[in-house]
Amino acid sequence: MKRLVELLLLAAATASAEPPGGVSARIRASIQRNLGRPYAWGSSGLKSFDCSGFVFRVFEQSGLYMKRTTARKYYFSMLPASTEEEGRFATVVFFDNLKHMGIVNDGKSFYHAQSSKGTNLSEYAPYWRKLVCGYRKANP
Repeated sequence: MKRLVELLLLAAATASAEPPGGVSARIRASIQRNLGRPYAWGSSGLKSFDCSGFVFRVFEQSGLYMKRTTARKYYFSMLPASTEEEGRFATVVFFDNLKHMGIVNDGKSFYHAQSSKGTNLSEYAPYWRKLVCGYRKANP
């Protein structure tokens, strides 16, 4: 419980006082570096990705270590995002009964590794919005 409180306090401090070259900037840079790569099931880069491998690699390159695992396991190992955080950059979004995941860009779009297009930015509407099943915060 003490560790959870420490993580929540750290996350709140980071979100409210993010320096210009902070975690968000590193996440954006990592996403840009990895866009346009082909989809490959079970891959976590550097030349190809599946959805959870893309999220893993982006956060790992940004200094946020997460054990490489499946979308479903990430969902249960991460802290829930508040309604306000759901549209915030770098929140993790989950789809299709926890079979797919991506990184929120804003309330209208998200980054992910899509089997038909590789790593890309997609709009939520109309297809993806109906498949959203939850949001989580990246653990600092």
